[in-house]
Amino acid sequence: MKLAVLTLLISANVAAAFPVTVKSCDREVTFDAAPERAISNDVNLTEMMLVLGLRDRMVGYTGISGWKTLDPEAREGVAELPELSAQYPSKEVLVGAEADFFFAGWNYGMKVGGEVTPETLEPFGIKTYELTESCIFVGPKARSTMDDMYADLLNLGTIFGVSETAEALVAGYKARLEKVTAGVDRSAPLRVFVYDSGEESPFTAGKYAIPTALIEAAGGVNIMDDLEKSWAAVAWEPVVERNPQVIVIVNYGDVTAEQKIAFLEENPAFAGMDAVKNDRYVVLEYVEATPGPRNIRAVEKLVAGFWAK
Repeated sequence: MKLAVLTLLISANVAAAFPVTVKSCDREVTFDAAPERAISNDVNLTEMMLVLGLRDRMVGYTGISGWKTLDPEAREGVAELPELSAQYPSKEVLVGAEADFFFAGWNYGMKVGGEVTPETLEPFGIKTYELTESCIFVGPKARSTMDDMYADLLNLGTIFGVSETAEALVAGYKARLEKVTAGVDRSAPLRVFVYDSGEESPFTAGKYAIPTALIEAAGGVNIMDDLEKSWAAVAWEPVVERNPQVIVIVNYGDVTAEQKIAFLEENPAFAGMDAVKNDRYVVLEYVEATPGPRNIRAVEKLVAGFWAK
């Protein structure tokens, strides 16, 4: 009886908290009630939903198997959920699933001017929350910091009426981050290049991508942090000229991290780079190098790789 009463009280408190309004890129979105049929796009956004305990509020996810292979941790998390689209979902997929919420981002399930946007979904009763990292595609944004990931968790907590859970998670992440970076020497930041993919033109992280924040937290500096983009292709010449001391490899897709490293090692044009000469590579999985719960683990890897004796 006591448990039933407590459950009713919690439900009443959650209900009383609505309506709520959150900032989503350049929009304000109001929710009269917590979503009940949510869909997330991509593995990192899906993990944000799962870490907040929202699996029972979801009807599925999209945009994972078309590009990536789920590791056992992620696979277990979505085991009971259907993948509704292997890549970006169509409007018909989202409407057909009777979704009431879509957690996605620009180039994380949506494209500017595309078929699926907050404006095209609104008439069908589907509200959208946009990944903070991706907001640079639709307007001005501050450079990437760890607060981008924290903001998404806190906003999701508000949207779904689980703010206490979100706040506890963020507090835990901040404490863990402070602990792992406590001894980092920041007097001479290491020069770091993020190698995502591509041979003719490398795809890398710029000023607004979360790896810039991860690298800075670990005591490095992204050599492409003057690139006014989140993720973009660049030429190899400035990479060679800026001479990274460490190269962060993003591991996903058909080309493995080992193959990417082999490409760098075997190309004479890169032989003079300090990172290549000294065999200094740190491998991050896709889900660690994009905004999500595994970002703290990514910083732990970077600190170990940057400063190991």
